Amino acid sequence: MKDEERNEAEQLTVEKAIANLKQKEDLGARYYAAWWLGKFRIKESEAIATLLMALEDEQDRAPDGGYPLRRNAARALGKLGDRRAVEPLTRCLEFPDFYVREAAAQALEMLGDKSCIRGLMKLLRGGVAAATRVAGKPHLVQPYEAVIEALGTLGATEAIALIEPFTGHTTDKVKYAAARAMYQLTKEDRYGAILIAALEGNDLQLRRSALMDLGAVGYIKAGKAIANTLAENSMKLIALKGLLEADLQHDSSEISQASIEIMNLMDSLL
Repeated sequence: MKDEERNEAEQLTVEKAIANLKQKEDLGARYYAAWWLGKFRIKESEAIATLLMALEDEQDRAPDGGYPLRRNAARALGKLGDRRAVEPLTRCLEFPDFYVREAAAQALEMLGDKSCIRGLMKLLRGGVAAATRVAGKPHLVQPYEAVIEALGTLGATEAIALIEPFTGHTTDKVKYAAARAMYQLTKEDRYGAILIAALEGNDLQLRRSALMDLGAVGYIKAGKAIANTLAENSMKLIALKGLLEADLQHDSSEISQASIEIMNLMDSLL
């Protein structure tokens, strides 16, 4: 956060943020208020209600025709954990703005309510053949990465047949999102192996992404590969911590040999 943003954040109160979001004159203040309410996890009923109103805003428009305030409101609602947002966010999956759909999918993943699964699955209609780039835009037709990750997190086994073909998508981030989701839904090693292979790629950002994916799904067999990845030790430790936590959840009565090996790997990175 920049110094001026930090100062403003320190001065803003819940009441002021809500008031800023309700007013119509200062679009920048409204955008910032939506971010602030999510950032600081303001769960007051009035804050939720005001963010839900912002989710239908028509005034704040970007030069490219997008809806910045709606996007920020969706992100904030995902962080606040209030199930009242599930239905409005699910409706946002059909909104014309790609980035609103993306923010809605990410928020629904955080909220963890399975009632949105059908709406998410609709965005995968047409399969890989339809998953092409929009002419003149830097993105695909749908926010496939966010949608597929949400379906994996939500345990949407009914979406397996839709997700699996995306493990062969030409866009790496989509491919790895599909591998992550498929491992979550099936626990098959072949999908974890796709993510391990990504750790050896040339793109640092993709290696970082694969680290986080492996940690998130707790693929215990990735321990050594994670420790040897050309990436920051801090990120490798986060990923290994995810593996450790997943393994400990399986059997809390005693520490397994796999957990001991993960702890040793973590020690070697400190």
